[in-house]
Amino acid sequence: MITKLATAIVRARWLIILTFAALVAFFAYQITNFRIDASADTLLVKNNTLYIQNQVVNQTFSPDEFILLAYEPKGHELFSNQTFDDIQSLSDEIKKLERVKSVTSILTVPLINDTSALTGDTDVNALTWQQQRYSPEQMETLIEGHPIFTDLLINKQGTATAIQIVFEENSELAGIEEQITSIQKQALTGNLTDEQQAKINALQAQADPIRQQLSTVREKEIDQLNEITQTVETRANTYMGGSYVVGQHLIDIIQSDLKMFGSAIAIVVALLLLLLFRTIRWVIFPLGACAVSVTLTMGLFGWLDMRTTVISANFVALQLILTLAVMIHLIGAYREISRDNPDLNQSQRIIETLKEKLSPCFYATLTTSVGFGSLIFSGLQPVVDFGYMMLSAMGITMIVSLLLFPALLTMLSAKQETSEYQFITGILGYLRRMNLAAPKTVIITILVLFLGTAAGITRLNVENSFIDYFAKDTTVYQELAFVDQEFGGSTPLDIILDIGQSDDKQQLVLSAKTVGQLQLVQAAVEAFEATGSVTSVVNFTELAKDLNGGKPLTEYELTTIYRLLDEKVANQLIGSYFSAEDKQLRMSVRIQDTTEGLERDKLLDNLKNDIQAVGVAKDDVTLTNLFVLYQDILGRLFDSQITTLGIVYIVLGLVLLMIFRSLKIALIALVPNVLTTLGILGLIGWLGMPLDIMTITIAAIAMGIAVDDTIHFLHAWLQGRKEGSARTQAERASTAAFGHTGLALLFTTTIIAVGFSLFGFSNFIPSVNFGFLTATAMIMALVTDVTLLPVLLNKFVAKDSADASEQDVKT
Repeated sequence: MITKLATAIVRARWLIILTFAALVAFFAYQITNFRIDASADTLLVKNNTLYIQNQVVNQTFSPDEFILLAYEPKGHELFSNQTFDDIQSLSDEIKKLERVKSVTSILTVPLINDTSALTGDTDVNALTWQQQRYSPEQMETLIEGHPIFTDLLINKQGTATAIQIVFEENSELAGIEEQITSIQKQALTGNLTDEQQAKINALQAQADPIRQQLSTVREKEIDQLNEITQTVETRANTYMGGSYVVGQHLIDIIQSDLKMFGSAIAIVVALLLLLLFRTIRWVIFPLGACAVSVTLTMGLFGWLDMRTTVISANFVALQLILTLAVMIHLIGAYREISRDNPDLNQSQRIIETLKEKLSPCFYATLTTSVGFGSLIFSGLQPVVDFGYMMLSAMGITMIVSLLLFPALLTMLSAKQETSEYQFITGILGYLRRMNLAAPKTVIITILVLFLGTAAGITRLNVENSFIDYFAKDTTVYQELAFVDQEFGGSTPLDIILDIGQSDDKQQLVLSAKTVGQLQLVQAAVEAFEATGSVTSVVNFTELAKDLNGGKPLTEYELTTIYRLLDEKVANQLIGSYFSAEDKQLRMSVRIQDTTEGLERDKLLDNLKNDIQAVGVAKDDVTLTNLFVLYQDILGRLFDSQITTLGIVYIVLGLVLLMIFRSLKIALIALVPNVLTTLGILGLIGWLGMPLDIMTITIAAIAMGIAVDDTIHFLHAWLQGRKEGSARTQAERASTAAFGHTGLALLFTTTIIAVGFSLFGFSNFIPSVNFGFLTATAMIMALVTDVTLLPVLLNKFVAKDSADASEQDVKT
C-alpha cells in the first residue's frame, strides 16, 4: 500500500506541482482579505452571562467612545498660562478631526463657585476658563481636589492634566449592535432559539464591514493625534489612553511580529539548514515549500475570514517550523538512502524515502493536530479560535510536506550526499551506548529531574495584569502605566445598583435614602488600595455639598438642580451614571493594575461582600465591564488547562494505540510526552510566570509537537528490531533509531528551539514567554526521547519480543 502510494506521488509529480501552483495563485490573492483583529473583545469569552450583562449595561448607559490625552508639563507649572495655551491649541486642532464630537478639558468644564450658579439665572456654560479667563491661581483653587474632575481631567498630585476626546458614534453600527444586544439579552433567562442565533449571525455579518471601516478610521485618527501632540513635545510629555488606542498598539505589535519574526525565523532556518546539510538545495527547496505552506494558510484564513488575534499571532512561526520539521525527516531519510544506494536514480530515491517515512510523517502531523485540536475544548473562545486555525494550518502542512515537497524533489538530480558531522553522530552513539549500559541510572535520573521540575505545578497562578503584557520600554506600556498611576487606573469596572421606585409621589429623581446608600457603597469601594477613580452621582452630590458651604443639599434641592441643568452640563457633571427609566445607578470604577500585590479574584469577592455589608441586597448589585470579563477568563484557565491536557492524553493514547496496535507501546510512547508537559508546567510555576491566554496553550501544543519526535524514533526503533536475544534486538533497534532519525530529531529540535527563541525580542511579553517555553519544551522532549524512551523500549519491548521468539522456537 505504501509502495503504491509513494510510486503514485512520484508519477503524478507534474499534476501535483501544477495543482499547487493554481492553489498558490488563488490563495495568494486571498491574502488581501487577511485580517488582524486586536480589539478587546478578542480576549473575552463571548455569549456567556457576564459578557451579555456588560453589553446590556453599555446599552443602558451608553458610555461614550473616547480617548484620554494626558499632558504632563516639563519646564513649567501645570497651572500656568503656558499650559492653558498648549491645551487650547491641542484642543483646537483635535476638534478639526472629522469624527470628534467634543473635546473636554479643564478649560471647557463649568467651574462653579456656589449653588447660586446652579439655581439662579447664571449661564452655567459661561463659567469656564474659556469664557472667564481665570488666572492660574484661580484655576488651581477651582480645580484642585475637585470631586468630579480629579482623576478624570487632573491627577491628584496636580502635576498633569488630561483632554477627553469624545467621538461621534456610528448610528448605523449602534443600531445594529442594539438589535444584537436585545436578542442576546434573552439568553440571560433562557437559551436562544436557532432563529434568534441566525438573526444574530446575520446582524454580525452586517456590522462587520462597518467595524472594519471604523478600525481603519481609528488607526488614522491615532496617527493624526500623534502628529498633533508633537507640536508640544518640547514643553510636555503626552500620553494617550483608551481601549481602542491599546487595540491599535496590539495590531501594530502583531503586524510587526508576523513580519519581523516570520522573516527572522526564515533567515535563521536558512542558515541552520546550510550549516547542517552544507548544500544549497536543502535550503532552497525546504524554504520554498514552507513559503507555499504559509501562503496557502494565510490565503485560507483570508478566504474564510478567520482573523488573527493576539492569541494566534504566532501562527506563521508555528507553520514554518512545523512544516520544516516534517521535511527534515524526509531529507534525512533521503540522504541516508542516497549514500547507501548511490546507483538509484532520483525517482527511485524518492520512492524509497516515501516508503520509509510516509507513515511516520503522516502520523506525526496527525498527532500534532491532536495537540492543537484539544484547544477547541478549552472553553475560552480566543483559544478555541486558535485551535481551529492551527488545525487548518496542520492540514496544509501535511499535504505540502507529503505531496508537494516530494514532487519538487523529483526536479533535482541524483547527486552524492555529504556525510554527517562526526561529532554529532558521536554524541548520538554515546547516548545509545549509555542507554544500553545503564538503563536504571537513566530512568532514575530522568524521573528525578522531571518530577522535581513538575513539582512547580503547585506554584501555578493566574494572577496577571494586562499592562504587564507589554515590554516596559514600549509606548503602550508607558501610556497604560501613566494613565493607571496618575489618572485613577486603567481597567474599567462598573458597579450597577438597582434602586427600584424613587418615592410614592414620583416627584424625586433621587431620594435621600438612595443617595445615602450610594455614598456608603462608594466609600466601601474607595477603601480598597487598588481602587483608582470612582465616579457616580455621589460625586455630583459632593460638589453640591462643597458649593453649599459644606452642608448637604436636601433631596428636593438635588432634584431641582438636576432638572434645571441643561443636557450638556448634566452630562458633564453626572455623565452616564443614572438611568431614571431603568431605575439603575452606575458607579464607574477604574482599577489600578500596577498596584503591588493585587489579587484580582479576591478583590472582586471582597467588593461584593463589602457592598452587601452596607445594606445592598445581593440581587440588586451587578459587577461588570472589562475587569470582570478579563478576570472571568483568568478564572477559567486552570479548568481549561486540565480539560485540554486530559483530552490530549486520552486522544494521543488512542492514536498511538491505533498506530502501533500495542497497548504497551502506546503507554511507553506517552511517558516521555507526559513528563514533558508536566515539566513545562512545573517550570512555569518555578519561574513565577502567571498562566494567561497564551501560556495556557503551551502544554497542549508542546505535547502535540513533541510527540512527533517520539513517533519517528519509535517507528525507526521498531523497524530496526530483528529476531534474536533481547540484547541483540535492543542493540539493533537502537542503532537504527539513533541513525538518521536521531540526527533528524536533533536537527528539528535545534531549529525549533532557535527559531522560537527569537521571540525573546518581541515587545509583547506573552509572545516572549510563548517562544521561550516552546523552545524549552522541545529540548525537554528531545532529552526524554533519546534517553527514557529507548531505555523503556529496550527493557520492555525487546525483552518481550525475544521471549515470544524463543517460545515460538520451542513450540
